[in-house]
Amino acid sequence: MQRRDFIAGLATVVTAWPFSASAQQPKLPVVGWLGTGRGADPFSARFATAFQAALKDAGFVDGQNIQIDFRWGEGQYARLPGLATELVASGVTVIVAGGPPAAVAAKAATQIIPIVFTSGDDPVRLGLVASLNRPEGNATGISVVADEIDAKRFGLLREVVPNATTIAALLDPKSASFAAQTKELQEAARARGVQLVLLSAATEQQIDEAFATLAQSHASALLIGGDPYFSSARKQIVAHAASQSIPTIFNDRVSVEDGGLMSYGPSFTDAYRLAGEYTSRILKGEKPADIPVFRLNKLDLLINLRTAKQLGLTLAPGMMAIADEVLE
Repeated sequence: MQRRDFIAGLATVVTAWPFSASAQQPKLPVVGWLGTGRGADPFSARFATAFQAALKDAGFVDGQNIQIDFRWGEGQYARLPGLATELVASGVTVIVAGGPPAAVAAKAATQIIPIVFTSGDDPVRLGLVASLNRPEGNATGISVVADEIDAKRFGLLREVVPNATTIAALLDPKSASFAAQTKELQEAARARGVQLVLLSAATEQQIDEAFATLAQSHASALLIGGDPYFSSARKQIVAHAASQSIPTIFNDRVSVEDGGLMSYGPSFTDAYRLAGEYTSRILKGEKPADIPVFRLNKLDLLINLRTAKQLGLTLAPGMMAIADEVLE
């Protein structure tokens, strides 16, 4: 072999080596994120930020030693099964499912890939785990279920309008907890001698229609069910409530930040931070079946005093005293 041919061949080998070595680098673990909300919504971004911060504290950084594949339902639950199937087909290491509809879709899509959920509904009743202490399957996560929380919200709303004879509730008929919520609110209304007007909505048009019905019902206040869809549609709901000058209570603080009167419920930001901790444990080798579901019991009452003044409401000192936070 001539010297110049040898040098040319050696150059070809040296040039090709980095590409070959690069192709053989191990793929980063992929965390598949399945969210019910809208990716561009600051509300959703807040949860994703809390989740990623917890991962970072555990040593996992997106783009460095893991990758996060975000999929958003954009408030349309019908999209979730397809998105879950896409994540499974792409070979993700673990799926993080935010909210009961996403968790149910993920569980239906795979019985093998680990799932970390946040759920505002009973994960046992949803079929996600066998029990809170012994999940047994491929899913575990954070449960933000509180006993009789809708009845407690109803009671708080009644304190704001003590002379109310009619109170309305807006629920999502597609929610897995619809029947349980309905029963709980009916019992709460009956115990207080108040007429309950049940409204249902699962789309923007249905929300408009529900408020048209509300205007004719002469209800003095409105309870918004704790479904993730209503959080994504909060601005529409808050605008309608303001136009009808009706006090509202939600289950998430962001709806109050955007103009709702009150919220009473768990910190979903804390739930997603805990979901990040659970995800890191799975990335380090633990199995979902061995990690008990964490029950997040702390509930916060948030009041928007600006909205109260706009509604002409004077809140009782006792109500203000028990509030965890007041926006002025």
